[in-house]
Amino acid sequence: MKNPLRLSLALLAALALVRADQKTKTLDFHWIDSEGGGSTLIVTPEGESVLIDTGNPGGRDAGRIVAAAKAAGLTRIDHVIITHWHIDHFGGAAEVAQQIPFGTIHQREIPAGDPDGRPSSSFQLQIKPFRDIAAKRSPITPGTLIPLKSGATKLELRCLAADQKIVAATAAQKRAANPLPAGEPKPKDTSDNANSAVFVLSFGGFRFFDGGDLTWNTEAQLVAPHNVAGVVDVYQTNHHGLDASNNPVLVQSLAPTVVVMNNGPQKGGGAGSFAAIRSAKSVQALYQVHHSHMVPAETNAPAEFVANQGNLVRAEAAKCTAHLVKMSVAPDGKSYTVSVPSTGHTRTYQAKRS
Repeated sequence: MKNPLRLSLALLAALALVRADQKTKTLDFHWIDSEGGGSTLIVTPEGESVLIDTGNPGGRDAGRIVAAAKAAGLTRIDHVIITHWHIDHFGGAAEVAQQIPFGTIHQREIPAGDPDGRPSSSFQLQIKPFRDIAAKRSPITPGTLIPLKSGATKLELRCLAADQKIVAATAAQKRAANPLPAGEPKPKDTSDNANSAVFVLSFGGFRFFDGGDLTWNTEAQLVAPHNVAGVVDVYQTNHHGLDASNNPVLVQSLAPTVVVMNNGPQKGGGAGSFAAIRSAKSVQALYQVHHSHMVPAETNAPAEFVANQGNLVRAEAAKCTAHLVKMSVAPDGKSYTVSVPSTGHTRTYQAKRS
């Protein structure tokens, strides 16, 4: 018979190794270059994966998403979230699913006709490959929690708004009314951008905001008079940094330390969005997937913060090297490191609630 003491010591040693390994696992983000489309890949410390939006159809974006997933060691994507029904956000899904299986697709209700109300049947042709994906479907409504495994550090991915409906403010949020004015509204947005599903991911003291292509008026309603989104560490610009979005009251109310703009060379990266970001005194760094040619060169972030700096015209997009912006959140959620592998840049920031 084996010595009981030795067996106990061996079990304790094995358990210690498992716990040590768990403590070294980070929460990882990959901003994939969809040339101004949406595709943010998240890998949790428990090994689960979340893909928020899937870029455009045509093979290019799907190939980049699958390459990033495989580089992260994934053999499937557990959760796919579609924020809204524009082709640069759902169009690559079917092509990705052909190469790497999906677990659950989380989606708003698919509209019966064109999501922007245009008299066209092309949307039904565009959406058919998405409808045909073999995966479980789960509805997105305000308050929806994506069912992610949580380890020693609590992890939560929660929907705050969808279809222009917003979760109710908590008692604490109502007591602390936002001192910032909502500002002047823009003409009503009748596109599906305004219906975008909005998510905040919390990991310990770290918080991340992804609002799809949410636009100006709904952005204001999210934070004024009550800031239901709260303060975050990292803000992914809404709508790829287009000026129809990124209302200064939203950016200032979120008070991010880091902003990541998932723009293309000639899509997103508008002058108004850069101004809104710089109006927030909390912002220490802006990262861009692309150098924006929609503004003067000096308006962009410094070159080391920009993953892709070429592509002066759309015709050159096929030649893009498709570099990523990456981020790893420490296992305790108290700090996070943003890197731009193409430039060698890396910098660590402290979470606000660390």
